[in-house]
Amino acid sequence: MESKDKKISFFSKYKKLLLPIIVVAIGFMGMKTLVMTKAAPFKMPKKQSGVLVETLTARHGEHQVLIEGNGTVQAAKEIALTPQVSGKVTYLAPAFKAGGFFKKGELLFRIESEDYKLAVDKARATVARAKVELATVEGQARIARLEWERLKEHVDEEPNPLVLHEPQLNNARANVDSAKAALRRAELDHERTKIFAPFKCRVRSESIDIGQFIRSGETVGVIAGTEEVEIIVALPFENLYWIKIPRMGKKNNGSIAIVSLKVGDKLHSWEGRVIRSFGELDPQGRLSRIAIGIKDPYNLKAKDIERPSMEIGMFVEVTIHGKVLSDVVALPRNMLREDSTVWSVGSDNKLTIKKVEVMRKEREKVVISGGVEEGEVLVKTNITGAANGMLLRLIEQEEKHD
Repeated sequence: MESKDKKISFFSKYKKLLLPIIVVAIGFMGMKTLVMTKAAPFKMPKKQSGVLVETLTARHGEHQVLIEGNGTVQAAKEIALTPQVSGKVTYLAPAFKAGGFFKKGELLFRIESEDYKLAVDKARATVARAKVELATVEGQARIARLEWERLKEHVDEEPNPLVLHEPQLNNARANVDSAKAALRRAELDHERTKIFAPFKCRVRSESIDIGQFIRSGETVGVIAGTEEVEIIVALPFENLYWIKIPRMGKKNNGSIAIVSLKVGDKLHSWEGRVIRSFGELDPQGRLSRIAIGIKDPYNLKAKDIERPSMEIGMFVEVTIHGKVLSDVVALPRNMLREDSTVWSVGSDNKLTIKKVEVMRKEREKVVISGGVEEGEVLVKTNITGAANGMLLRLIEQEEKHD
């Protein structure tokens, strides 16, 4: 009896400890049985979605060749002022300073003319004396001719020229011509004391002032024409093929060129034309040089234009409108891949790498003449590790699906 009571006491004592262990063991066994008897799930094959790309539809058409470069503005006309006579400067136009403008025929400066006026008066007096001497000799020659006419009935031979005063007459005539030439020279020197603007111009530099003595042939200033400037552009020689360069004497039929200059946040532009090629390569860069003419660079005819004047020495960008190409495909430059290939999308949305014929490469465009069909879908997106047959997913299709 005492032993039975001990067993009951032992069970009561460890009841709380054993029950949780028994429950966990039963649960574990039941879960294991369920797992072992459960059927394996059906595995769905993973669908390949392809690489998401942006595309462009190729269209054949015309393309205007654009040739870009830059250059420096220089004067189309520029001369050094060198007076043909010497003397003291007695007048200087107020605008005859660096930057001053002049119209054609305006007086720039004047040299003291008194000595040259006296030389004209002296030359006129010499002409008058020579004419008097000529008249005297002519009278003597007439008298000699009349006397010879009275005597020739008794003389069979021709008269001596000296008898008829012919040498004296020729000498007197020559003296008149010489005096007239000297007078014309004196008058020219007198006229040259006034220096006028030979064309519409702007003063680039000057080195004289009133009262200064200047000598004939001495450079006293530099002037540049204001009706037109030139931009000299250096280009690779092969670019000349695409540009229309006018022939000799035909200045206005060259390719159109747009000259641009950015000042602050504003972009200013001028329209000009290619006017000539220099006909030689730069020995250093092996580049060809062409000249682009720009009319009215200082806005003198259109004063309401807000754009700045085109100053000599200014560095500008140039875009030349070259030939128009027909039946070509123009694509963004980055769509041309290695070895002159493009990426095409097949009907099954698989990538095809195609070789194409490249006619011309520009800064932003590439012009293709062969290898791309009308309406063909091309890949714009850059794909790492692209290969033929790669599955693609088009952005346009994704948008429709959404």
